[in-house]
Order: sequence, then C-alpha cells, then structure tokens
Amino acid sequence: MPTVLTVGPYRLYCHASDKNEFPPVHVKRDDKVAEYWLQPVGLNEAAVFGPEEIRRVQPIMDNHREELVEAWNEYFGD
Repeated sequence: MPTVLTVGPYRLYCHASDKNEFPPVHVKRDDKVAEYWLQPVGLNEAAVFGPEEIRRVQPIMDNHREELVEAWNEYFGD
C-alpha cells in the first residue's frame, strides 16, 4: 500500500485491491481510517473518524485532489 501523501498526522494511500473501484484514497491517523472518493472528492466511509476530524481532512482532499488522482492513475497504470 504505497503512501501517496503525508500531511501532518495523516497518511494517504491506495490499496492494491482498489483498482476496479471508483478512485478512492484511504486516510489513516493512528488506528483510524477513512476512505475518500477522488472524482468528485467525497467521504465514502468514516470508520472511526469523528465529525471534527472529517472537517480537518476534507480540505486536504480538496487541495490535493489532482495530485492524488495522478498518483492513483500512476500506481494502477491508467
């Protein structure tokens, strides 16, 4: 699972098993994980992220969307 981006305590990465899904990126902090769609950016699954943390992560996703899509495409060879 390659790390695509690290911002503060958040590690953004792809799962190899995500190839056939609409482009998602997983966001991990400590033992908490959320999954975000990239096109358009949106929260898929909050897992154990609370509302405040989701509000902190959303701008990261918005500001780095193009970079994340590019990395996803590069990783999966699209």
